Amino acid sequence: MDASTTDDSMHLAAGAAAPDHDHGHDRDLGQAAWRGFQRRCPACGTGPMMKGYLQVRDTCTVCGEELHHHRADDGPAWLTIILVGHLMAPVLGWAFMEFRPDPMVLTAIFAIGTVALSLWLLPRFKGLMVGFQWAKRMHGFAPDAPDPARKGA
Repeated sequence: MDASTTDDSMHLAAGAAAPDHDHGHDRDLGQAAWRGFQRRCPACGTGPMMKGYLQVRDTCTVCGEELHHHRADDGPAWLTIILVGHLMAPVLGWAFMEFRPDPMVLTAIFAIGTVALSLWLLPRFKGLMVGFQWAKRMHGFAPDAPDPARKGA
C-alpha cells in the first residue's frame, strides 16, 4: 500500500471526502454538477462554493480546490430564463383557462412566482455550470494548466 492510499484512508476515516488526486482520471460529471447545483465544492462536496448570492469563492474552504477558474458568464441566466419560461408559460395558460381569474390577479401571482423561481434557480445554475466546467477540466481546472484570468499575477 502506497502513501497516497494511506492518506485517502485517513481522510475517509476522519469523515472527510477523499481528495481528488488529479492524475488525468475522469471526474464524475453527474456528481460534480449535482454538487454544484447544491452550491457545494465540486471536488469535495462539503465546502460552500458561493461567497454571496452569486459570487464564487476563489478556493474551497474545506479542501482548498481552486474555483477561481470558472467562466459561467451569462450561462446561468440563460438557463434560468429558458427553464422558468418553459415552466410558467403553459401553467399560465392552464390557470387562465381553468379558473378564469381577473387578468391583474393572474399577472400578480405569476409575476411573483416567476421572480421567486428565477431567484431560487439562478445561483444553483451557476453552481451547476462551475461543477460542469470543473468536471470537464475547462478554463484552467485541469492540473498544470495556465490560468488566463491570472495573467500578470
